[in-house]
Amino acid sequence: MKSPLACFARLFMAAVLLAMATVQPALAQQDQGDAGPSVLRDTETELLFKDMSRPLILAGGLDPNSVNVVLLNDPEINAFVSQGQTVYLQSGLIQAADNVNQVQGVVAHELGHVIAGDAIRSGQGEKQATAISILSLVLGAVALAAGAGDAGMGIMQAGQRAALGEMLAFTRGQEATADATGSRLLSQAGISGKGMLDFFNKLQNEEYRLAIYAKDSFDQTHPLSSERIQALQQKLKSDPAWGKPVDTALEARFQRVKAKLLGFVNPRQAVLRYPESNQSVPAHYARAYAYHLGGYPDKAVAEADALLATSPHDPFFLELKGQILLEGGKPKEAIPILREATQRSNEAPLIAAMLGHALVATEDPKNFAEAKQILKVAVNRDNQDPFAWYQLGIIYDREGDQARASLATAERSNLQDNPRMALASAQMAMKGIPPGTPDWLRAQDIAMVSKAELSKKKNRKDRE
Repeated sequence: MKSPLACFARLFMAAVLLAMATVQPALAQQDQGDAGPSVLRDTETELLFKDMSRPLILAGGLDPNSVNVVLLNDPEINAFVSQGQTVYLQSGLIQAADNVNQVQGVVAHELGHVIAGDAIRSGQGEKQATAISILSLVLGAVALAAGAGDAGMGIMQAGQRAALGEMLAFTRGQEATADATGSRLLSQAGISGKGMLDFFNKLQNEEYRLAIYAKDSFDQTHPLSSERIQALQQKLKSDPAWGKPVDTALEARFQRVKAKLLGFVNPRQAVLRYPESNQSVPAHYARAYAYHLGGYPDKAVAEADALLATSPHDPFFLELKGQILLEGGKPKEAIPILREATQRSNEAPLIAAMLGHALVATEDPKNFAEAKQILKVAVNRDNQDPFAWYQLGIIYDREGDQARASLATAERSNLQDNPRMALASAQMAMKGIPPGTPDWLRAQDIAMVSKAELSKKKNRKDRE
């Protein structure tokens, strides 16, 4: 007879797995909780970002293995860096860019921030501005207490204005420096700066569209696009790489990624932008995702087949068809297609995880051993895929290994910024895994990190 703890653990895992049942694989969104827009994971896109950024990263003296370029699902035309060496590109920027060279110009600029350590130094600017602001509030309060109400309010407002001006000046300086560094990286990498200038021209047109007619950037966080163009164009145009054409292979890959991204984030717009009269590879890509997400499986499969007719063994075309079949309720048909996609993509973890999903989805216990092996390799190569952990948790649950099913849930919850679930699952795992083993130590690490995060959230809530 099973112990009460074992029965409770199985019920707990069943509830958790049921709650997770709506998760989708790549091209997929990775939930970021309250932290902002979701991360979009896709092997083809990530390989493109890696290849187009590598020369710039090397030119900046950085380690390509330490710098990541990440795609966010956000329609705004924007890019930024966070603490560490991660460049975030928003989906709106990819859609706004005409070619891969323009995106390289943006990445070069953002790497300028990474090299300067601006994500860390931005706190310095905030401290300077806060100090001025607090001082003005103190002086204003003194004036108000003395009965000089109008004067007190004037001091407060002037101080706030000074604080804002200090902060804006600080960020404008960072942006100008990043522009200069970005132009240097492009030059050293032998990449034309035309894309950088073209994108600034695009931003200038956007400023006009939004009726931003400021003559200077005094009230702006960034220099005006016209100022940036003026500061950079002579340097970029005189560079030997200015007339160098865009890499045709890289550009073709960019157009594929841009089209599939549009089909994923905005299916209706994708069908309008890529009508069926357009028989190009990007158009088939966009419509395949649009039809799949729109609930037209036969049309989606037809578009995927049209892609495979141009290149029968392209791993990403195979991945697409496999995903359409799998998510259309045909996992058995998807398995051989996804198996070839996995092999031809050099065992890409995201694609391998989809194959594991297909094997699990057959509900055939004979497929579970293969799925378990594939998924364990996938999470070892890429520990940032919550969906792979979800599938692995299902297998452990079916095997009756509730402790490791809980550990898989802890891993997934930790990636999805759900410290409460991560902590509960990690503690459950530690009760069933032998102490001191690698899995037990991993569960302990997740529990400690989750406790610390919950404590931070509680402190923030108490201060509000």
